[in-house]
Amino acid sequence: MRPFTVYLAGPITGLTYDSATDWRATAKQKLNDVGIRSLSPLRAQEHLRHVGVLTPDCAGYGEMSALTTPRGIFIRDRFDATTCNAIIVNLLGAERVSQGSICEISWAHWCRIPVVAVMERQGNLHDHIMVTEQIDFRVTSLDDAINVVKAIADAAPVGTAA
Repeated sequence: MRPFTVYLAGPITGLTYDSATDWRATAKQKLNDVGIRSLSPLRAQEHLRHVGVLTPDCAGYGEMSALTTPRGIFIRDRFDATTCNAIIVNLLGAERVSQGSICEISWAHWCRIPVVAVMERQGNLHDHIMVTEQIDFRVTSLDDAINVVKAIADAAPVGTAA
């Protein structure tokens, strides 16, 4: 049986590997400290560290691994977003709309998986009813999101598997 698992969604396009993984590493450690497993869409993708800015079409790196092809990214992210127990989507300070994150929010919402979004109180680029109406909990810090996930995990039935 898998432990309670959280998918860590958020912008990747337009960022470097390191800037896309820094908050995820923090979240992973904090969740792991309380026995909650987390999944990053960039796990097993360390080879992207030297690519530079990550693009929406994987140009220049899509064939480096089966996991970095457009199809590989789509399939694994969809699987993660629809089989986890909760999602934290960090949209705080987004400089462009994260189309991938919007898909992940929708997939999770459709599967009735709780979506915890980290966003500014107002003015975030993702403030659109088709996005915000699919968000179950909107908070303004990663620590608040982790606390919401802890509370959800505490209420999950024993032996909950993703």
